[in-house]
Amino acid sequence: MHKRPLGRSSLSVAPLAFGGNVFGWSVDERRSFELLDAFVDAGGNLIDTADVYSAWVSGNRGGESETIIGKWLERSGKREQVLIATKVAKWTEQPGLSPVNIQQAVDGSLRRLQCDHIDLYQAHEDDASVPLAETLGAFARLIEAGKVRVIGASNYAADRFADALAVSGQHGLPRYESLQPEYNLVSRSGYEKELEPLIRAERIGVISYYALASGFLSGKYRSAVDLAKSAARGGAVKKFLNPHGLQVLAALDAVASAHQATPAQVALAWLIARPGLTAPIVSATSVEQLHELFGATRLQLTHDEIAQLDLASA
Repeated sequence: MHKRPLGRSSLSVAPLAFGGNVFGWSVDERRSFELLDAFVDAGGNLIDTADVYSAWVSGNRGGESETIIGKWLERSGKREQVLIATKVAKWTEQPGLSPVNIQQAVDGSLRRLQCDHIDLYQAHEDDASVPLAETLGAFARLIEAGKVRVIGASNYAADRFADALAVSGQHGLPRYESLQPEYNLVSRSGYEKELEPLIRAERIGVISYYALASGFLSGKYRSAVDLAKSAARGGAVKKFLNPHGLQVLAALDAVASAHQATPAQVALAWLIARPGLTAPIVSATSVEQLHELFGATRLQLTHDEIAQLDLASA
């Protein structure tokens, strides 16, 4: 499977990344191991998680996803086959991007992941209370110590991301080589308007989240009745259930029919074809679902089909 460079770093990423937010939440440890094995067998190599996953679940405190991944790495022996990406800043137990917190947080993540290094360590959100030079300096020390290979960021506004790149250049510090924005066929403007021109000019890797808009782009939710079937997804999907969202689903249906594919596969193939995008993040709760999603990597959309989806989702 063709892999793409993550920015100017040495990391090469397969067209789909696995989102570890489901581990310890909607899938248990046994199913998580099955999914991770299937992901690698399908050609995937980037596993994305965060220290805060999945603190929102009753009875959890955070760190559950990293712990499950660490157990899988130890039992499977597949550490050399994958890239591990995790994040710091959003967990209430270790919040923000101060140098002290970053140092403490990375050690905790490494312990839970049972790794001696993290391939991609990301600022989960901006922290305006800490000077960018201090945050980047802390990340630099982790790279020098061999604990981290490459750094990235998530949920940064374009102006702050540009400032971070400038500070890296001015002070000779490592730069963010990747960005995680929300980006999909029904949420385009936030990324395309300001972030995409900067990202492409600076050759930054892009690992987009909510690739299927919380499941809306799977085509499973087309009415209020459908929303009522899923208490977990209904609230997140409701905002897309409008004339614009239904127009996007109609375009996905048309393209999917031409390829004997599913709407989810077409939505992911559209993202994969986007210039400058490294890999969308997908999550799955069954091996069958994961195999369906990987079908997107074999789907070649025509120029006209991409234009059709662009128009419907504009």
